[in-house]
Amino acid sequence: MNAPKHEIVVCMGSACFSRGNITIVEAVQGYIKSRGLENDIETNGTLCQNRCREGPNLFIDGECHCGVQPGTVPTLLDEHLGGQPMPS
Repeated sequence: MNAPKHEIVVCMGSACFSRGNITIVEAVQGYIKSRGLENDIETNGTLCQNRCREGPNLFIDGECHCGVQPGTVPTLLDEHLGGQPMPS
């Protein structure tokens, strides 16, 4: 089995949790499943990354994105992963 090509990490600290990181997790999981990328992307949670005021925070291949909203997840992941938007 090949190693995943990308890593997505969601901050699971209490500030990010209170700002709705669970909806970010759901959006990431939905994106991965809808595009059949389960073998290409590794997902993880992390403890507080000391960017509490900027959360919810999402790391894509080590790059932090702050204040992420569920509706922006697909576009953000398309930009970073080189994917194409899903057809309407």
